[in-house]
Amino acid sequence: MRRLQVGWWPLVLLAACSREPTGPPLAFCPTSAAPTVLQPKEYTAVNPVATDGCVVFPPNPSATDTAEYLLVPQATTETPNLSSSFKLAGSAAAAAAPGFAAALQAPLLSPAEQFHARLRELERTRGYGARGVSMAPSSPSPSAQAPLATVMVGDTGHFRVLNTVTALTVDQVTAVAKVVGQHIAIFVDTGAPQPGLSSFDLDTLRAVFDSRLYAADTAAFGRESDIDGNGLVIVLLTNTVNKMVTPAQCSSTGYVAGFFFGGDIDPFYRSQFNSAEIFYAIVPDSLATLSCQHTTSSIKRLVPPTFVHEFQHMISYNQHVLVRGSQAEVLWLNEAMSHYAEELGGRTYLPGDSATFCRFAQGNLANFGNYVASPGSYALLDTSGIGGLPERGEWWSFVRYMVDQRPDTSLAGANAFTRAIDQTSLLGAANLAAETGTPFATLVERWALANWVSDALNFVAPPELQYKKWAFRSAYPAMNRWCNVPGAYPITARVSAPTGVSVSGTIRSGSGAVYQRVLQAPGASGFRVLFSDSAGRQLPVAVAPRLNVIRIR
Repeated sequence: MRRLQVGWWPLVLLAACSREPTGPPLAFCPTSAAPTVLQPKEYTAVNPVATDGCVVFPPNPSATDTAEYLLVPQATTETPNLSSSFKLAGSAAAAAAPGFAAALQAPLLSPAEQFHARLRELERTRGYGARGVSMAPSSPSPSAQAPLATVMVGDTGHFRVLNTVTALTVDQVTAVAKVVGQHIAIFVDTGAPQPGLSSFDLDTLRAVFDSRLYAADTAAFGRESDIDGNGLVIVLLTNTVNKMVTPAQCSSTGYVAGFFFGGDIDPFYRSQFNSAEIFYAIVPDSLATLSCQHTTSSIKRLVPPTFVHEFQHMISYNQHVLVRGSQAEVLWLNEAMSHYAEELGGRTYLPGDSATFCRFAQGNLANFGNYVASPGSYALLDTSGIGGLPERGEWWSFVRYMVDQRPDTSLAGANAFTRAIDQTSLLGAANLAAETGTPFATLVERWALANWVSDALNFVAPPELQYKKWAFRSAYPAMNRWCNVPGAYPITARVSAPTGVSVSGTIRSGSGAVYQRVLQAPGASGFRVLFSDSAGRQLPVAVAPRLNVIRIR
C-alpha cells in the first residue's frame, strides 16, 4: 500500500526507548586515547564507550591548507526502536550545547498509513483471527469463492475484501475477469462507476503487469505462491478500496491505492478469506461517487507503481512464511524492498521514457529528501513506521546502497542479491549481515557517510561509500524538471572551527543524527570533541553509539 499524499499531522512526543545513564557528567575529554589520524578520504567509526566519550584529533601540520573532517553521530544497534540523546562539544565551554534536532515528533498517521502498518503487523503476528473461523461479511451476499483453477475472460468471481483500515471486516464483492494474460488476470467490480476503464485501457494495464512488472519483481525477489493453482495473480479493481477513506480524508491525508493481504495466502487462515494471490486496487471514479475523484488516466498512472510495490510483499510473504516456515520480514526491511521494487519497475522504462520512470521513482526521492533534511528525526530499524514517509525514503536508500555495494552491479547481480534477501528465514539486520558477510554496524556506518560523501563536490569518496546508480546532488535538479521532487538534494551540514562544535539531538536505531563539518586552520593545534548524552554522561551501550569520522581534505 502506498500513501500518495502528505497530510498535516498533530505532534505527539514519544519517550525514548532506551534508559538514560544516571552517572555524573564526564569531565571534558578525560582520555589518554591516541589521536584519530586520518589522511584525506580515510574514515573510521569511534566507539565513545571505549574512549570516555572523547575523540582526539591531531594538529594540522600544513602551513597553507585547511583540514576538514565530517562527523556523523549514529546509533548502530541491531535492536529496533532504541534511542538516546547525544551531544557533540568541541570544548569545555561548549558543554551546554544547544539542541539541534528535536525529540522525535510522532505524526498521527493517516488512515492509509494506519492500514499499511496494520497489514504488515498482521503478517508478522499472523493475527488474522481464529483458525478456520470464516469472516462474516458486512452485508449478506453469496459466499466468497476464488476463481477456479483456470480463469477465462468473462468468468465471475466472488471475493471477500477488507473494507476498513482498522478491522478485519469485509465486503463481499462480485467481479468479472476482463482480461487474462500469462501471469495476470484483471477482475473489475461489477458495481464499479461508469464509464470505467476501456478494453484498450485494461489491455494496456495487463501488458504492463504481464510483460514488465511481473518479470521485474520475480527476477529480483523470486516467485509468488500459487495456492489456487491457476498460475495467475489476480488484480481486483474494486469500489471497496476507494471507500476505505472518506472524501475528506482522501483530499487531506491521502488514500489507499492498493494492497496485498497476507491472510489470502496464509496456510492456516486463507480459507477465511480468498485462498488466492490477489492484489486489490481502486477503480476509476471520475464523478467522486465513492470517495474522492480518480480518473481513468490517474488509475493507469497510479496502479502500476502500487502493484510492483505490493507484489514484492506477496513474494516476500510466500518465501519467508509459506516456503520456509519463518516469520514475515520485519517492517523496515520489507518496506525497503518494496520501495526498491518501485525503482526497479521504473528502470524498465529507461533509457528513453523519463516521464514514466518518474512516476515510479518520485516517491522514493521525495521521501529520501525529507529524511536527509532531518536524519536525527527518524530511525532506520523501526517496527512501527512511526515516522511515516521520510522513513520510507530512508529504508529505500539503505537497500539501494546495499545493492550498489555488491561486486556485480549489473541488473543480474543486483537481482541475485535481493533474491537472497527475500529467499531466507533470516530477518532484518541479521538477514543483511549474513548475506553481505559484513557486521550490520559497519553497513550502517558506511551508509550514513555515503549519504553525504557519495557525490560531494570536489571529493571522490572511497568505493564503499558510494551509491553507484544515483548521484543525488545532480539527480534532484534533473528529476525536478520531470516530476515533483526537490530542486536540490536537501542534505545539509553545520560548519564550524573545532572549538565551535556545539550540537545536540537524538540518535535512533541505525540512523545517523546530523552532519557536522569541522574546519581546522593551517598549522592549528590538535583538538578534542566530546561525544556524550545531552547531560555530558556516557552514552548507553545498548544503542551502540559511534562517531563516524571521515577526513575530506
